[in-house]
Amino acid sequence: MLTQSIPPVASIREDSDCDVDRSGLTVLVVDDSPVYRKLVEQSLSDLQHQILFAKNGREALQAFGDKHPDIVITDWSMPDVSGLELCQRIRRDFRQHYAYVILVTSNSNKAQVIEGLSAGADDYLTKPFDPGELLARFGVGRRIIQLHREVEAKNRQLELLALTDPLTGLPNRRAINLWVDSQVSSAARHDFPIWIVMADLDHFKKINDTCGHEAGDTVLKNFAEILKANTRRSNICGRLGGEEFVVILTHTNEVQTRIAVERIRERFATEKFRFGNTTVTPTASFGIAGFSGTPASEFSVLLARADAALYAAKDKGRNRIEFHSDIF
Repeated sequence: MLTQSIPPVASIREDSDCDVDRSGLTVLVVDDSPVYRKLVEQSLSDLQHQILFAKNGREALQAFGDKHPDIVITDWSMPDVSGLELCQRIRRDFRQHYAYVILVTSNSNKAQVIEGLSAGADDYLTKPFDPGELLARFGVGRRIIQLHREVEAKNRQLELLALTDPLTGLPNRRAINLWVDSQVSSAARHDFPIWIVMADLDHFKKINDTCGHEAGDTVLKNFAEILKANTRRSNICGRLGGEEFVVILTHTNEVQTRIAVERIRERFATEKFRFGNTTVTPTASFGIAGFSGTPASEFSVLLARADAALYAAKDKGRNRIEFHSDIF
């Protein structure tokens, strides 16, 4: 059983709280002074956050790579990697993960502050600091992180919409193209078979003309659900457009592929739809093309072969499966 494919989008969390977020951030505190580490810990003790500690820059970089903290509060002066260097390394080496960095310094000289901000710090705090000021600046960081999370979530949602067929919820052609390129390369590299299955609903125009487009949409969505229910997670199924669909299977032989596709064909052929006084019993035809070995075949070539096999299935009476003659 199989369902694919596009990862679910994280929900966007609405937060109207203007104070420090209590949902739980990961905070990395970096200072070679145990006194200041304790002071920061006490200042944040009432908040629901995971607080990590590092005694030097090397520990901080290790912790950052392992835990991906949301906020970093780091001292400037440390014996190995300075806070300035730590900011630079975070921005250079961890571009995929944004963290809000507060640089703590005992020097209030404007030139040094500018240097720290230019190195990648988002804010600064002067030692000795007031716990209230630390909380206020932490709150700014919390709001920035929350905004960043919301933007990322919305971007993921937009990306998902761009890769999803709005009617059926299946991956669209763009998503299929993105997925299959790496799979064809892997099939050639690791010598496993890959099968392109094109499916087309038989006499679909007649359903639209007789029962209306809403009825046609119902049939399309039903067929999509059958495809999803019979596609392994390691494979993918999608809608190419209109009444054309595609299923891509890997690591199966010809016999196994036929069995899998036959299961889909038979399942759909048992469906009956009642639209007003009309009963519709739709069917689908399938064309299959296979590839294994090297060099890697272009997806467009495989799709064209599967399409040719599909037309052969149509010519031979529909509601059947045909393999392209050029297999492997």
